[in-house]
Amino acid sequence: MGKGKYEPTAFEHARDELFSHIQRCGVIEADFDQRAEWLDETMEYLTDRYPELSNQQIGELKQIGLRYCNTPIPHGETDAREIEEYQKVDEAAGVA
Repeated sequence: MGKGKYEPTAFEHARDELFSHIQRCGVIEADFDQRAEWLDETMEYLTDRYPELSNQQIGELKQIGLRYCNTPIPHGETDAREIEEYQKVDEAAGVA
């Protein structure tokens, strides 16, 4: 067995960079519209930074980012508009 060093993929680098950006900028405290706008801009940046990623991988990153930014919903309460927006994004990305 070879003892080669594991090299993260471009997708893994982009995902980790996305998480780092989310943590540093405080977007989690923003409202849904602000998070969506921030994420769109960040995805443009990541698309330029990682041109080797496919459109499907960029879509997956966006889904990961949306879910990571999703604020926890307190037990017994829901924000129907926010849930509906996430479902629309899932449908657009082909995630069931």
